[in-house]
Amino acid sequence: MKLFLTLLASLLLFAPFTQTSQAQIAVKGKMVYTMAGEPIENGVVLIRDGKIERVGRFAVPSGYEVMEAAVVTPGLIDAHTVVGLAGYLNQTDDQDQVERSAPMQPELRAIDAYNPREALVEWVRSFGVTTLHTGHGPGILVSGQTMIVKTVGNDVAESVINPAAMVAVTLGEGGREASGSPGTRSKMISMLRGELLKAKAYDPSKGTDLRLEAFKAVLDGKMRLLVTVERSHDILTTLRLAEEFGIKIVLDSASEAYLVTDQIKAAGVPVLTHATMARHSGERANATFEAASILRDAGIPFALQSGFEAYVPKTRIVLFEAGVAAANGLSFSEALASITIDAAKLLGVDDRIGSLEAGKDADIALYDGDPFEYTTHAIGVIIDGKVVSTDVR
Repeated sequence: MKLFLTLLASLLLFAPFTQTSQAQIAVKGKMVYTMAGEPIENGVVLIRDGKIERVGRFAVPSGYEVMEAAVVTPGLIDAHTVVGLAGYLNQTDDQDQVERSAPMQPELRAIDAYNPREALVEWVRSFGVTTLHTGHGPGILVSGQTMIVKTVGNDVAESVINPAAMVAVTLGEGGREASGSPGTRSKMISMLRGELLKAKAYDPSKGTDLRLEAFKAVLDGKMRLLVTVERSHDILTTLRLAEEFGIKIVLDSASEAYLVTDQIKAAGVPVLTHATMARHSGERANATFEAASILRDAGIPFALQSGFEAYVPKTRIVLFEAGVAAANGLSFSEALASITIDAAKLLGVDDRIGSLEAGKDADIALYDGDPFEYTTHAIGVIIDGKVVSTDVR
């Protein structure tokens, strides 16, 4: 309850969201972390027409609106969340991340449920998060599709980057049905294998099947399977299934990934490592705060995520996850990369976001101190060259 009241108070304190028109903006930082090279002391980022025009150390040309901060970074990327489908009120009308009427529903599209006006979208943006990989979440065998959006706009069309990114699968305890099928791990894999075999033989000219179309997109490499899995033996089962069908997967959470790093590395599979602030119980009993650094040492691509909560306020903040990772083996730059450029690469959107480079989208976070310090504030957020948030605290 205390956490909920803190969230509510903060939302009320935060300035109303008003998009400004695109302008020529110069962002000056005592330290600018471009994530495309070494940080720039007393650096400048020039913005024109929604894109980054120039980055470096130089005098600001005339005609630019100037913003200043102690630290400037690319806009942060939450590599996996359900924000926008799960709302902060935790009531039936704002919980659309899992549809429990059937265990397998890959045809459900995140874009049909995402609410860009959800208060949690503004909440995470207030910490510098400008992009979300969100959508249907863990809870049933196949819950639906995910999408990639920016934390801006009153219409999902204004914010979407990729409307169909991955198909969300849950294996292990989280994929069980209490009063039906699947009830065991072997049944889960059997059901998945059966649908993938049907999708292989699918002929849309003989009639449309939305479920098989979704799995066909996975088989064709147009979408990846996002597999939420914790135990090491379930991870290995996932890798075998991916090899059997030649499909691309992303391991999600993967608490015991550190036990099978050799196999994950050999399979060339990336990991969205578990949120460290999630409870280390049940299938996550063997989770470790050092997950990110272990994956780094093994040479496995990874990114951090906020994950999801079953209780209000329904989300964590990925910035704090990176702070925990920086305290448990990652360097500052590695931790920042895990929620900027490395996350963008893993999600396949690094051509647009994730670093401060000329030609990329002008998504920028401004801080009044070290971003990983709890007392630091995001004092400004820019998305597509528009100032969308300023701190009034």
